[in-house]
Amino acid sequence: MLNNIIRNKTNQWLQSKDCSINGLLSYIKEKGELRDTQIEAIETYLFLKIEGKNKPLWKLFSEGFFTNGTDLSTLNINNKARTYLENNINAFALYDFSRQKTGKTTILPNLEKMIVDNCDKVEYDKIIKNIFYNVSYADYLLSLPMGSGKTYLMAAFIYIDLYFASNEPENKNFAHNFLVLIPSGLKTSIGPSLRTIENFDPSWVIPEPSATNLKKQLVFDVLDEQKSAKKSNKARNPNAQKVNQCLPNPFGQVFVVNAEKVILNRVDTTGQKSLFEDDEDKKANELRNLIGNIPNLSLLIDEVHHAASSDIKLRQVVNGWNEKGNITTVLGFSGTPYLSSAEKIQLSEDEVLKISEITNTVYYYPLTTAIEKFLKTPTVKIGENLDHFQIVKKGIEDFNTTYGNTIYENGTIAKVAIYCSSIEMLENEIYPYLQSELNINTDEILRFHGGNKTYSLPKENELQFKSLDTSLSKKKYILLVAIGKEGWDCKSLTSVILPQKSKSTSKNTIIQTTCRCLRQVTKGNDESALVWLNKENAEILNKQLQKEQHTSIEELNNLKRNTKVEMVERVSRMDFLKVPKVDYYQLKVSYQSIEEGEKSNRKEKLIQLHKTIEEYKTTALITTTSLDFLEEGQTEYLVNSGFELANYNAWVFNISKDSFETITSVELHSFDKELKAIFEKITFVKNKQQFFNEQFDLFKINSKIRVAFSVKKSLKTKQEIIPKEANLLIVDNLKAVEQNKNIFPDKDISSQILSFDKKPLTKEEFDKQKQDRILQLTQEGKFEEIAKVASETIHPIIEQKDKSFHLLPYNFDSSFESDVLNKTLQLKDFKEKNLEIYFNGERGLTEFVINCFAKKGKNWQNVGKYTTDFLILNRTKENKIHKALIIETKGEGFSNDQSFIKKKNFVETDFLAQNNEKFGYQKFDFIYLEDSDSLNTNVGKLNSKINSFFNE
Repeated sequence: MLNNIIRNKTNQWLQSKDCSINGLLSYIKEKGELRDTQIEAIETYLFLKIEGKNKPLWKLFSEGFFTNGTDLSTLNINNKARTYLENNINAFALYDFSRQKTGKTTILPNLEKMIVDNCDKVEYDKIIKNIFYNVSYADYLLSLPMGSGKTYLMAAFIYIDLYFASNEPENKNFAHNFLVLIPSGLKTSIGPSLRTIENFDPSWVIPEPSATNLKKQLVFDVLDEQKSAKKSNKARNPNAQKVNQCLPNPFGQVFVVNAEKVILNRVDTTGQKSLFEDDEDKKANELRNLIGNIPNLSLLIDEVHHAASSDIKLRQVVNGWNEKGNITTVLGFSGTPYLSSAEKIQLSEDEVLKISEITNTVYYYPLTTAIEKFLKTPTVKIGENLDHFQIVKKGIEDFNTTYGNTIYENGTIAKVAIYCSSIEMLENEIYPYLQSELNINTDEILRFHGGNKTYSLPKENELQFKSLDTSLSKKKYILLVAIGKEGWDCKSLTSVILPQKSKSTSKNTIIQTTCRCLRQVTKGNDESALVWLNKENAEILNKQLQKEQHTSIEELNNLKRNTKVEMVERVSRMDFLKVPKVDYYQLKVSYQSIEEGEKSNRKEKLIQLHKTIEEYKTTALITTTSLDFLEEGQTEYLVNSGFELANYNAWVFNISKDSFETITSVELHSFDKELKAIFEKITFVKNKQQFFNEQFDLFKINSKIRVAFSVKKSLKTKQEIIPKEANLLIVDNLKAVEQNKNIFPDKDISSQILSFDKKPLTKEEFDKQKQDRILQLTQEGKFEEIAKVASETIHPIIEQKDKSFHLLPYNFDSSFESDVLNKTLQLKDFKEKNLEIYFNGERGLTEFVINCFAKKGKNWQNVGKYTTDFLILNRTKENKIHKALIIETKGEGFSNDQSFIKKKNFVETDFLAQNNEKFGYQKFDFIYLEDSDSLNTNVGKLNSKINSFFNE
């Protein structure tokens, strides 16, 4: 409902001068690791975060943020309603929303009529809040189909938030910490989800060195440990301990937890009881309360439609956390943004609004588009009047014919999943049928289900199920019961057979199950899939497709892969323009490590550590109660707790290993007396076994020991200034780029420039040629082409073609850069001073890249490479660059990027000083233009700099 409006608003923002993220988006697109849908989701997310200031949807809605600008004067409504709507933005916003159309049908005609008839009696804010679930925090749902990379998208959001938060720590719109909620029914997906987030390469979405620095700061914890240790009569909560240890001010903490850990069955959904007022409630829900203390926390909820049955409880919990001021954003992810039953919103005593969509859906990517772009293209077949045995037979025969010998590029083999409605059906009917009737080798069959009193499976079956998507697995025929419908990421699954109606009560089960085989195995490949259904399942699937995806089985069967991408070829004009190399001086820094101090005080340091070992110990409390629960709980200190076995030699070895071989085990064992004394302090014996005492911070103690063995080293640097020269274009790296809105100039202007390079024409000559072509077309009877030729003119940019465009076309990062170039070419002083301007900001295409350093004490520290966006220059008579003005353009969102600031400071001060001193005159100067200023302001600053710098 709202997602189409938001997408249009996002696109408008991206094309405006107020958009500050075009540079980041260009970087992401240039990396080429994310799909279009993931990039669009990031665009939408940052639009709501930056332009929408991370406000709750109801607040943005009531402020008119999503209105389409309906002209009330053109509508046939009464004057009272028109006047009221003109003067009340929340009323106008709701009215404007009610007039949305699906095709030619207004989606909320009753609401539209009610507002017009009773404009001053409608409780607008109450209705708007009810539409968006009465939450007072940013709560967004992103709907992407299965296989589109939702978990990667989660990781991208985490790093993007941390990137902006690290640049602006006080900005509450971006999170510092994250809680990833996995639905209780999908416990097996918690491990893969964590690994995906943990292994995500942040340089796909944010530039270096920020990407690497943030990845080092991230700390991952899975809150899935059992509440009590085995054979223990004392209640312990290791999950709560993990959370407590990171408080009070963590940054980069990512917790992954099953939803059931924080959605409590005992929560009163009537709202009559406060969630946080009761001591007993606090003790019973320690984990939940501690999570609520994590500052700047964003929640990421996978498969959010699962939480719909518990959404009241979940929102109550989050509301409680939000009251503490700690919630930044709640992000939900789902391929099916529909409720199992329509939500009823009371508009008035007589009117009820029914909405089946999840209304906080801010981004939606259709299944059909995903199939055309990257998913496997399915063929869905229906077993009309066939029993379940015949459907299985037909499905397997079809699979064997089409994919029986398929081996994908990653070495995995194609597989077919047969979903059975019960364990008895699998064990007594389908499994024997595959062996006896279809003569399938049992080594190629895998049975996997939860088991019951009659049937159980070997333990290795679970391992084989988890290993299906590896080249080691030789299983082709996968028999499943109530498993693999969601959270199962098996890309080599190529076919699905549903021979009987599912017993699941979920209306989404069929569409989720049939989509299991659509995941793409190899990026860029045109892959296909096969689905076999009985008639009943096909009817359910068709209804789900029509309701949720606005498509049908027939349309799915007719979809074709649309992989055509318009590419723009690029041409070098370096030879024509004879652009000289940039000669400049570069600071070069050499590093030398020098050892200082003596090694003789190691023993004293270890003895001192032994004396102060209690400083590395935390005091823990436990609450116990008797088994009959008749007595009040009592509190006592926790002493000697832990389950990690301790071995002295292994401990010493690990200390050595973690020093990256700078300290050997032999060196450590030469101080066995002192180290064993420390070891005895931090361990305890229980049942004749020795354990590490978890109350001691083993990491810090081991680190302290390594420090005791380390020799202080100083880093000395040697700097020199060396001459360099660089081409503004590396022609060998010039490749075609994907067509986008920031390509400039366009194809027609580029062609005209190249044509004038070969044969310059005056206006008179151009007009004469045009008349000759029109005459020829008239004689040939090609009248439809005459109008096009008649409209051709010499583009104004041709006049300045020899002052820029050393390659055609430029691929800018943003429209801001394009505006700067165009305005510069029009400046009177630019023309009169015979200046040239070249875009230098495309990574990998220029040699003019400055190594940047920051002064730290007496030494220099490398802070990365800097590539300027533009160079304005003039030449000597000998065709060398006499002066060069370095121009940096930057979006507002990056102005506080510390990495950029360090580079900018070096170029603006040290680079200029070193070069101008070496050349004996001011050869280089620098100007910084920021998108937050108006274009006229920036052009004025640039014109002033041109006048003062190029004054000779």
